[in-house]
Amino acid sequence: MHHEASFFAEPRNWVVLAFFLFFILFGKKIWGALSGMLDARAVTVKAELEEASRLRREAESMLRDAEKQRTDAVAEAKALIQGAQHEAARLSAAAAAEAEASAKRREQMAIDRIAAAEKAAVDDVRLAAADVATTAARQVIAHGLSVEADAVLIDQAINQLPTALAARRAA
Repeated sequence: MHHEASFFAEPRNWVVLAFFLFFILFGKKIWGALSGMLDARAVTVKAELEEASRLRREAESMLRDAEKQRTDAVAEAKALIQGAQHEAARLSAAAAAEAEASAKRREQMAIDRIAAAEKAAVDDVRLAAADVATTAARQVIAHGLSVEADAVLIDQAINQLPTALAARRAA
């Protein structure tokens, strides 16, 4: 007993038939809508790729500018450091020259003070000798002494010279 079913009795056949009819009737519209969506998506992706490419070019340009600025800044910093070193060397040399000149001025001032002290001492000796000579001359003139007496007075005046000098220095 073999029973053969008809084509339309099978539910699977109806599903296949409905599927083909659906795509025959609505396939163009669905395909148009799908291709429109895909085309829109393709346009969006293309625009995003172009934007990404533009952003990449801008980033590369900014990177080149930043590298150039960094190179310029490094060169400027080196120049500033070199200038500062030269200025420090110049200031050091100027300070050394000023210190040497100051030392020479102080040395000259000390020499001048010593010379003034020597001159004052010589002047004091001369004044003391003049005082002693004046005193001796007064005594000689006052007493009208002889040659032997004059010699004794001169010897006494010479012996009193250190005492007179000491008195002058104390004053």
